[in-house]
Amino acid sequence: MKVAYLDCASGISGDMTLGALIDAGVDLAEIQRGIDSLGLPDCRIAAEEVRRKGFRATNVTVHHPPEHAHRHLHHIIEMIDGSVLSERQKDLARKIFTRLGEAEAKVHGTTIEKVHFHEVGAVDSIADIVGSAIGWDLLGVDRVECSAIPPGSGNIEIAHGRCSVPAPATAELLKGIPLIASPVEAELTTPTGAAIVATIVDRFGTLPALSVQAIGCGAGDRDFDEQANILRLIVGEVAAQVAEQQVVVLETNLDDASGELIGHAAELLLEGGALDVYTTSIQMKKNRPGTMLSVICAPADAGRLEEILFRETTTLGVRRQLLSRSCLPRSAQTVRTAWGEVVVKRVELPDGSLRCAPEYESCRQVAQRNNVAMQDVMEAARRAGIPQDDE
Repeated sequence: MKVAYLDCASGISGDMTLGALIDAGVDLAEIQRGIDSLGLPDCRIAAEEVRRKGFRATNVTVHHPPEHAHRHLHHIIEMIDGSVLSERQKDLARKIFTRLGEAEAKVHGTTIEKVHFHEVGAVDSIADIVGSAIGWDLLGVDRVECSAIPPGSGNIEIAHGRCSVPAPATAELLKGIPLIASPVEAELTTPTGAAIVATIVDRFGTLPALSVQAIGCGAGDRDFDEQANILRLIVGEVAAQVAEQQVVVLETNLDDASGELIGHAAELLLEGGALDVYTTSIQMKKNRPGTMLSVICAPADAGRLEEILFRETTTLGVRRQLLSRSCLPRSAQTVRTAWGEVVVKRVELPDGSLRCAPEYESCRQVAQRNNVAMQDVMEAARRAGIPQDDE
C-alpha cells in the first residue's frame, strides 16, 4: 500500500503543499495545464529551489495580474467544473473549497452560499488548492497520514482586521485534529493548509513503518530563526495486511476505590464504546496499594468515556495519550462443530496465513448446552475456522 506522510513541523499552507508535491516528483507541467483551464488570466506557477535554515526545498510562487475580485463558493465550483481536470481532481478540489466555505460560514454566522472568500478566493489561493488537488491525484497514494499540526502563535492582519493565531477559520478547520505548540511566533498553518489536511488526511500520528520511495520538501515564504520553514512529504510503501489506527489511551490511578466500583466502571466503559479496558496493580505514595485503570478508545469517544471515569470512580484526574496501533485484518464468521454453531474471529497474518480465535461467550454457551468441556468446543471451532486448504 502506497502511503504519503506529511511532516508539518513548521505547519502547512497551500503553497508549501504544492511545493512538497512538486519536489516529490509530481509534474509541474501537468499542474499548470489544469490551472490554465480554470479561466484565470495569465496565471503561472513558478517553482524554484531555495534554502530554509540551511536545508533545500522547493518554493512555489503563483504569478498573476492584480485583481480585486471577491468570489463566492459557487463561482469557484463553476471554474472547477468547467476545467479539464479529471473527475477525481475536480472532486477533491470541490471538497477542499467546501470545507473552507463551511468554516468561513460558521465563524461569520452566515450560510455557505452567502460567504465571501477573501484571501482564499484570490487567484494564488485558488491555484494552490486546485494545484494541490491535481498533485495528490498524480501522486497516486492509497492513504495520507500526517503529524500533529502547529498552528503558530501571535497576531496577524486579515481582511476583517487584526486577530490572534490561529485565525478563526483555521481554528474551525482544525477541530478534532491534534495540535502541538511551536516556539515560532507566526502563522504557521493557514486556512488553505488546514482545509487540505482536514480533507485528505486519513490518520494523524507518528510516521508509520514504511519503505521510503520519495521525499519532497515544500518551503514557506519566510525564513525563521528557530527552525527550517519546511513541509516535508514522505512517500513510501507499507504492508497492505497491517492497518494503522489512531487510538487514545485514558489512564487513572486509584487508591481509594473498591473493586466493585472499578468493575462497574469497566463494564460501563465497554458498553460506552471502549475498544479495551484493563487494570494494573500498582504501588502508590505512602505505600498504598492501588489500581491503574486503562481505557483504549477511538479519539472521537475519548471525551465521553472520560466523563464515565470521573462520574463512576473516585479519580481526580485522567491522563490522555494519542497513540498509533497496528491492526491485522479480521472477520467474524460462524462455523459448525459437533455440538452446534460457534462464532469465531479469523485473522490474516502479514505472511498471508490465517489464525482463528473462537469467541468466548459463544463457546461457553455451546459447552453449557451440551455439557462438554469448553476447551473441546474451542479446539473444534479453531479447526473448523481454518479449512485444510488454508493451513
